[in-house]
Amino acid sequence: MNGLWAYLLAGLAGGVLGGMGLGGGTLLIPLLTLCLGVEGRMAAWLNLVSFLPMSVIALCIHCKHKLVSASDLIAFLPSAILAALAAAVFSAGWDAVFLRKIFGWFLIVTGSISLLISLRNEVFLKRKKR
Repeated sequence: MNGLWAYLLAGLAGGVLGGMGLGGGTLLIPLLTLCLGVEGRMAAWLNLVSFLPMSVIALCIHCKHKLVSASDLIAFLPSAILAALAAAVFSAGWDAVFLRKIFGWFLIVTGSISLLISLRNEVFLKRKKR
């Protein structure tokens, strides 16, 4: 039963972030692999399967609140679909350890960039207030 609760909590955490459009997989994959011991490819598969209903629900709500721009979506989707297709084909044969390392570096780099941007914005706002 403990395993079921752990999966429910991981799904809840991923769903909350996914529903806000913040990338639930960024939290869900580490929770599944590090905390629950799920193998990397299985965690990625679970993330992709859970992403489908979460994204449909979130998209409907964002559309209802007029937070989606059709022109931006049309400009963005072709390149996103091609990149996802290429990445899925190329990574299919990669070792799970290598994929885990790539994901770890991705988190480090994006977290660092996000932190630097928010720090820069804080400094900018403080200077602007003077």
